[in-house]
Amino acid sequence: MEVRLAQCAGFCFGVKRAVDQVYELVKTGKAIYTYGPIVHNEAVVRDLEKKGVRVIESREELEALSSGCVVIRAHGVPRSIYELLERKKLEYVDATCPFVKRIHRIVERESGEGRHIIVIGNAGHPEVEGIVGWCSGPVTVLESPEEALSYTPPKGEKICLVSQTTFNYNKFQHIVEIFQKKGYNDSVVNTICNATEERQRSAKALAAEADVMIVIGGKHSSNSRKLYEICSGVCANTYFIQTLDDLHLDLPKAVRLVGITAGASTPNKLIEEVQNYVRINF
Repeated sequence: MEVRLAQCAGFCFGVKRAVDQVYELVKTGKAIYTYGPIVHNEAVVRDLEKKGVRVIESREELEALSSGCVVIRAHGVPRSIYELLERKKLEYVDATCPFVKRIHRIVERESGEGRHIIVIGNAGHPEVEGIVGWCSGPVTVLESPEEALSYTPPKGEKICLVSQTTFNYNKFQHIVEIFQKKGYNDSVVNTICNATEERQRSAKALAAEADVMIVIGGKHSSNSRKLYEICSGVCANTYFIQTLDDLHLDLPKAVRLVGITAGASTPNKLIEEVQNYVRINF
């Protein structure tokens, strides 16, 4: 039996950059806080907590903070959070992924010019909440082609359509086509990051060959859930796990290829543990 890892899997540039920054800050001995989990991976967050890093879960907790260094997570935050940090004169480090920062600049500019911002993404996801928080005018979040079909912007209103960086690329293209058929194509920006597109393509290609597919990622990770959705669409035996403890395989002898992929917040150490376990035990 062959065990094969997808060509693109695990930590992306933005996540690695954010996590590395927090580990470096730990060395300073300061009280370190992250505004929300630094990434959507429970194992990483637990390890940082062991090193003294505290997660601030709400604006109210941030308001109550009087000292320490606050790290803005990779997903980014609304403009109002920066204003709060500045007003309270709190030290902070901005670990927002540069690809997410780019979206903030786009929607800030386009909404400032009077366009209605359409964000294609998961409502309630911290990245999407951050993007919405940089809009100065009307903004709508759409998640599915069905929502796009039923949505009609006010007559005569210009729109700017952007995407959550980790959104399903094919689904985004479908939604763009729906808007174009409605006559709204004046400002469409594909803001899905290249790493996401490559990860999704390589996962789908491997799942199409595999008898069994394993997707490793945090339960709150949007990009990991997208990988599971893509892989399960072409490989019926697809498993979604957070850690090795979640892996309960009963593989028939007929299985020839087990494929493995992982979300952008999954550490290499965890990927290697799963690979080695499958190779040794099956």
